[in-house]
Amino acid sequence: MSITSAPPIKSKNRALHGRSFWIVTFAFLTSMAFATAPTPLYALYQQRSGFSAFTITLIFATYALGVLSTLITIGHLSDRVGRRRLLLPSVGLILISAAIFIFFPDLPGLLTARLVSGMGVGMLTATATAYLTELHTVARPGAGLKRAEITATAANIGGLGLGPLISGLLAQFAPAPLQLTYLVFAFLLLLSLALLLRTPETVSVSDRWEYRLQRISVPREHRGSFAAAAMMAFVSFGMFGLFSSLAPVLIRGTLGITSLAVAGGVTFVVFASAAVMQMFSSRWALTTQIRSGLLTLGLGLVLVTGGILFASMPLLLLGGVVAGSGSGIAFKAGLGTAIGISSPEQRGEVIAGIFLAGYLGMSLPVLMLGALMLVIPLVPAVLGFGALLLLLLALTALLSVRASR
Repeated sequence: MSITSAPPIKSKNRALHGRSFWIVTFAFLTSMAFATAPTPLYALYQQRSGFSAFTITLIFATYALGVLSTLITIGHLSDRVGRRRLLLPSVGLILISAAIFIFFPDLPGLLTARLVSGMGVGMLTATATAYLTELHTVARPGAGLKRAEITATAANIGGLGLGPLISGLLAQFAPAPLQLTYLVFAFLLLLSLALLLRTPETVSVSDRWEYRLQRISVPREHRGSFAAAAMMAFVSFGMFGLFSSLAPVLIRGTLGITSLAVAGGVTFVVFASAAVMQMFSSRWALTTQIRSGLLTLGLGLVLVTGGILFASMPLLLLGGVVAGSGSGIAFKAGLGTAIGISSPEQRGEVIAGIFLAGYLGMSLPVLMLGALMLVIPLVPAVLGFGALLLLLLALTALLSVRASR
């Protein structure tokens, strides 16, 4: 099979690619916001059905399982079938998951809805990131890739932050909290699908190609850099996973605060800090981003653990801001590294590999924390979680130093 870029676009059509860039950004942002929208609602499900903390992490991990399953099997196919052709069904799957949340709110339905939404996100993340890069390249030839990188990571992380904020406010102050949030997002997802129908395809392929599972094709000389980038995604998403799954449980269990708006707001602060720092650090050298991201993430992890240990809301918020900032910088550095070392023909595969590492980091440590909370009190379990992430941060720093050499 031969893969080529789409034919050159005339200057008069650059405006179409420029508009499409923002349409894809909107669809990306909305889809990622939906991915974390259930976070404050877990407390309501827990009160209604008596779920344990481990059950909540299991529901969340089912979402990560869905992401991983399509990252491995489908997420890389946009290099072969086209960006828009894969983006449309991915948003469609996320829309289907919203319907499942509305009509089947018991545990089997929640698990199914999270699995389906994860499958949609797994198809979407690498596809939308590559799509934005190519739309930007046509709309602004010769302008470099920084704008596309910043927008993609901000839509990804910023969307993850907006979801809990919106759902937390709706759950706290509006009626039917377990239905209204999903209805609002269903409308936005339908709008995204309608707008995506007007975007141009950026990849052309031959009619003959052979399916294969996801693989990560990295030139031999760049494998050390890719390993470091993958670990940056793993540890960054490990912190995101903590606030995406157990934030309401931790806030209620250690601080006695039951407000869903507060739970959603705390999660929003973490992701908003990440998105802001991604934009602020965009002009930093890559080595500066890596060092600053890992150091800031480590400091934030210590502060978050201290906030839970001493039952201090100000310390927890400060830790969330610092940890979110570090996670955002580190993830951006990892994604930028992956884009920089990949050819256009392999870009979707390499980006999918970074997200694969990220969602493993989002699920595995949090599952460990949920399991620990079944047998030991909350505070010691969180201390164990913090110690694990600190060890992984040290490993990531070592890999980064070796790659730079």
